[in-house]
Amino acid sequence: MVRLLVVVAVALAVACGGAQAARLDPDAVNQAQFSEGEPKDVSPMLLKAQILLDRARFSPGLIDGRLSDNFARSVAAFQAANGLASDGKLTRETWDKLTATFAGPVLTSYDVTAKDVRGPFTRRIPARMERMANLKRLGYRNAREKLAERFHLSEQLLRMLNPKTAFRKPDTTLVVPDVGRGDPPPAVASIEVDKTSRQVRALDPSGMPVAVYPASIGSEEKPAPSGAAEVKRVVHNPTYHYNPKFAFKGVKSKRPFTIAKGPNNPVGSVWIDLSIESYGIHGTPEPAKIGTTYSHGCIRLTNWDAEDLAAMVKPGTKVEFKDETAQDGQAQ
Repeated sequence: MVRLLVVVAVALAVACGGAQAARLDPDAVNQAQFSEGEPKDVSPMLLKAQILLDRARFSPGLIDGRLSDNFARSVAAFQAANGLASDGKLTRETWDKLTATFAGPVLTSYDVTAKDVRGPFTRRIPARMERMANLKRLGYRNAREKLAERFHLSEQLLRMLNPKTAFRKPDTTLVVPDVGRGDPPPAVASIEVDKTSRQVRALDPSGMPVAVYPASIGSEEKPAPSGAAEVKRVVHNPTYHYNPKFAFKGVKSKRPFTIAKGPNNPVGSVWIDLSIESYGIHGTPEPAKIGTTYSHGCIRLTNWDAEDLAAMVKPGTKVEFKDETAQDGQAQ
């Protein structure tokens, strides 16, 4: 009897594993069609929608194939820009508009290069900022993290799309999202930081959004500024300078310190310096937290969205903060 139960359990595990692999088969995602309902697991339809939104610069943040607040906000922004009712729900009309933006496959293949796996990597990164200051570089922890960020998806989804892959050898062929956004829009007139929707919008001269990104924006302890500002400069691969007057929760140092550059630096891979002292728009080492937690006062985007925005702005680009009416989430 016990042996029979074991055999049945193994058979069920194989069946479930096969079903999961089928759901994430490239053809299943690339050929996904609209269907009603709200999937509770990773969905080919949702994954396709997330990649299409990302390509169109209505960023859902971290691509993971699941429903989320960031996904709903990106859908709402896309709907508003296309004259649809902006309720954040993926309707058939929204799906038709979205799939019309790109006719190619949303999942493609990528051959891992020697540079991808060579590093340099920073395999152990301490949680406390004071201890980060002892490191010479805040690089990616490994090739998997580096590749996941390059293609805007969670490490979990990257593993699900590429089961039994070690991500350590060059010439390995991976299945990844085709997130090619192309050249940045040439006419970005201003940036809008919306505290209520937790989004950053790049606007053209007519005030229409050409890019929308999910963001973590301030907190009750360290609120984001209000009113108008402008971009002073853009710094790629910034170091991070901590001043004790910031008095961040969890930082005990009474002396200033500097954290080395790298994508896992507290401000990520790029810093867009604003005319308000000590405030900026920047990347993050934790893309999964964007839009779901607060920041230390600045405006935090995923590294790839911050880099995309940085390519659009220049010194003097206007930045307008829209004050919030309500907040939810948790302080970070």
